[in-house]
Amino acid sequence: MNDWLSPSASLRKGKWFKLICGASFQDLPAIRSLSLVYTLAGANCIDVAADPAVIKAAREGINLGIEWGKIAKNRGYPQMNKPWLMVSLNDGKDPHFRKAYFDEKLCPSDCLRPCESICPAQAIVPLGIIEQRCYGCGRCLPVCPLNLIETRSRTITPETILDLLKENSVDAIEIHTQVGREKLFKELWQQLSPGIKQLKLVAISCPDGKGLINYLHTLYDIVSPLSCELIWQTDGRPMSGDIGKGTTHAAIRLGKKVLAGDLPGWVQLAGGTNNHTVPKLKELGLLAPKSLSEPTIAGIAYGSYARTLISPFLEAIETQIRSSPTKDVPESFWQAVDTAYGLVSPLKQR
Repeated sequence: MNDWLSPSASLRKGKWFKLICGASFQDLPAIRSLSLVYTLAGANCIDVAADPAVIKAAREGINLGIEWGKIAKNRGYPQMNKPWLMVSLNDGKDPHFRKAYFDEKLCPSDCLRPCESICPAQAIVPLGIIEQRCYGCGRCLPVCPLNLIETRSRTITPETILDLLKENSVDAIEIHTQVGREKLFKELWQQLSPGIKQLKLVAISCPDGKGLINYLHTLYDIVSPLSCELIWQTDGRPMSGDIGKGTTHAAIRLGKKVLAGDLPGWVQLAGGTNNHTVPKLKELGLLAPKSLSEPTIAGIAYGSYARTLISPFLEAIETQIRSSPTKDVPESFWQAVDTAYGLVSPLKQR
């Protein structure tokens, strides 16, 4: 079994895998466990909220993954490379940077609580919302029979990111934007410029919209010259990969559109990605090294789908992290790694 490539080599070979923990997801035990499992499974990048406590939890998980890598290698897993740690910020209102809230005292006692059953993060409980778990998917909003659920959005400030860069806490940043925000993006970029030279990667995430390709070319002009890797994240259907097979079509459709725009940098799918994404990309001939004549997808980011796969194991993993030394890692833990590996390996082993 071949060892995994480094993050930069994975981009060049079209084998880049990113785990999205969520720009608003702040459940520290879950983030630590997800980072550990997907590090062992071969992730190239882990994207988390721009929160020092969240970053610390992710680093702990990554470092444990590197420590336990020798055991994984002995069990037949490929040798991993340390994934880059990424934080996300936004140049304006964005669904990735919101949380749901409601006053549970207003809920009727006989309510069937469809919000609780539909929440993929198990953030809604009888006493309200566990704020740290909510990642802003918005699925609870339309199902409340009394329209009691609202959202609160936030904008990550450049000062927050610059502080993280000064501390060498992160390797990469991702800027979420939308078509028509040239001025806001430029202002944000200028404020970030003192710390950009320290980065290994800048990603720009944008959903589809009228004039998308022209907008992305404008953004490229703003960020040029850039001394690190550049990824265009095509956000096909945000935070929906765990809903069903069809969501991956939106991600691939937008990826093909951006590829046709002939932008410098790499194109990476997100938003609706799941276990159907790699087979469909292979069928379309869209997964191959960029050196070939036809433009191809450099990698895939998995968010809600990747987290949902591991959610049944999270409590046991956290117990393992707290209580057991490396040599006593039980078989149940490796079931979680096997599950994550099942998502990572189709992209890597081809």
